[in-house]
Amino acid sequence: MKKGIVTLVVVGVVALAIAIVAPPVYRLLTDEGLQTASIDQGSGEPATVGVDGHWDVVRGQGANITQAGYTFDEVLPGQEKTTSGRTEDVSGSLVVTDGVLQEGEVTVDVGSITSDIEKRDIHVRDNILHADEYPEATFSITEPVDLSSLPEDGSVDTVTATGELTMHGTTKEVEAELQVLRTGENVVVEGQVPVEREAYGIVSPEFVASQIAEEGTVDLLLVFGQQD
Repeated sequence: MKKGIVTLVVVGVVALAIAIVAPPVYRLLTDEGLQTASIDQGSGEPATVGVDGHWDVVRGQGANITQAGYTFDEVLPGQEKTTSGRTEDVSGSLVVTDGVLQEGEVTVDVGSITSDIEKRDIHVRDNILHADEYPEATFSITEPVDLSSLPEDGSVDTVTATGELTMHGTTKEVEAELQVLRTGENVVVEGQVPVEREAYGIVSPEFVASQIAEEGTVDLLLVFGQQD
C-alpha cells in the first residue's frame, strides 16, 4: 500500500475514533449535572412549633427535599463549565436550647452522590472522592448559633454558622452563611459551604485535558423535624 494511501487510512481511523468517542467524553466533562435544590421561596407557612428542642433530618416534601452535593467548575481549553452532583442520603441532628443552636451535625453518604451521567459519577466516586476509603462527609457545628430572631411567619432569614467540614479524611474549620426557613413543624436550611479541594487532598486527575477548579462548594438543603 502506498504511503499516501496509508496516511489517508490512518487519518480516517483517527477521525472515526474521535467521532465515536469525543461526544460522550466531552459531555462527560461538561454537562451541568444535578444541582442541589434551593429553598422553595413560596413554600413557607407560619411555624407551628417552637425552635427549642431536638431536631432530626427528615426527607421533607414538595420542593423542599433533603439533599446535599457538590458544585465545581470544570476547566477545559478555552472554557469553563459548572457541574454538580447530589444525593438524598443525608442524616443529622440539631439541639436548640433557649433559642441557641448548641449542637449540630450532618452526614452525607459520598458514594451515593450522582449527577446525570453514570460514567462521570463512577469517575468522581472512584478517582476523585475515593468513596470506598472515605464513604462519608460531615459538617459539625463548633460555635453556638443564635436562632432566637428567626421569623415565625414562614419567611426566610440568614444566619452564619461556624463548624468543621470533614471529607476525604481531612477536617477543616469553615464558615457558612445559611438560609433558614421555619415552616409548620419543620425547619429548612440551605447553604453552600466553600471548599478548596486541595486542602482536603482532593486531586484533579489529568483526564482528557479537563481540570477541576480549585474552589467549589458543598451544597446543602436540609429539612429538620422536631422530635418528641
